[in-house]
Amino acid sequence: MDAWLAATLGELDLRMEREGWSGGSLGTLYVGGGTPSTLGTGVLGRLRSGLEERIALGADAEWTVEANPESFHRDLAVDWARVGVNRLSLGAQSFHGPALRWMGRLHGPDGPARAVAAARSAGIDNVSVDLIFGLPEELGRDWTDDLDRALALEPEHVSLYGLTAETDAPLGRWVRQGRARLPDEDAYGTQYLEAVDRLTGAGLEHYEVSNFARPGKTSRHNSAYWEGVDYLGLGVGAHSFAGGVRWWNDRDWTAYRTAVGEARLPEAGRERVDAATRRLERIWLGLRTRSGLVMDGLEPRQRELVTSWSDRGWAAMDGGTVRLTGPGWLLLDRLAVELDGAGSGPGIA
Repeated sequence: MDAWLAATLGELDLRMEREGWSGGSLGTLYVGGGTPSTLGTGVLGRLRSGLEERIALGADAEWTVEANPESFHRDLAVDWARVGVNRLSLGAQSFHGPALRWMGRLHGPDGPARAVAAARSAGIDNVSVDLIFGLPEELGRDWTDDLDRALALEPEHVSLYGLTAETDAPLGRWVRQGRARLPDEDAYGTQYLEAVDRLTGAGLEHYEVSNFARPGKTSRHNSAYWEGVDYLGLGVGAHSFAGGVRWWNDRDWTAYRTAVGEARLPEAGRERVDAATRRLERIWLGLRTRSGLVMDGLEPRQRELVTSWSDRGWAAMDGGTVRLTGPGWLLLDRLAVELDGAGSGPGIA
């Protein structure tokens, strides 16, 4: 872990020296990648010490760490709480044994409950649970049961992820070969809308297309992405955005570590976001959250399109703002592109 800490903090030093990432304090900190829980005790305390030698962590900062249930336990929870971790993102995914084995997950149906209990006992009182829907039908997973078991944990936050078959990923090959069958669009949509009904019915606010939270427990860190503010990512494969420029780091650990060791920024690429992309992203980001998209600046054809969404039950208009409904969020990407294409100029960008 010494190499990981040294490389991460080394990249931060390079960013501060060459790009001016300094001053002020961090409002949110997110340690992700799914497996920080395998780092063991003591590591996040050393990370915090290293960060605070360079930039302050705000007194009321939201500090989220991802964990897999099989590698998260009470000693780790106590260690994390002691150094300031106040939010846990737990990769439960499912409570169905065959589905978990198919995904290569080791925690078993009861693992999430044990992990949540460990977090609560250590004083981490903001727990987010990840669930995945749209699994292959042949697994026999009961989506309703998974939702019930997730809600029984009384999480402050739930994130939904729909399974997709990426072309070059193993699942994509299995689908092409007929070894796996994903639900069709109707079944996929039915599972998503069932989750919307169950989670909102249990008192969680549907504040973003895939995210639900108790009052006051929305993810401050992820909300910053959706609001389009600047952010800095450190580490292998990390993405960042600042001043209209987006960049991403090398995904290979050896290449990343070598670059930092040679005082080179470990980037795989960067791009300046042009006006057309900014316009589309502004629409897409606005439509994906409960805050909605302010209609000031929309052209007549765009307003007509939004009205047609409302007529179909895909959106609601209120006080000059359009907000997508659950059925509309299922069509988010398509609707954002259509609305952007209905404009003839810079519009709301």
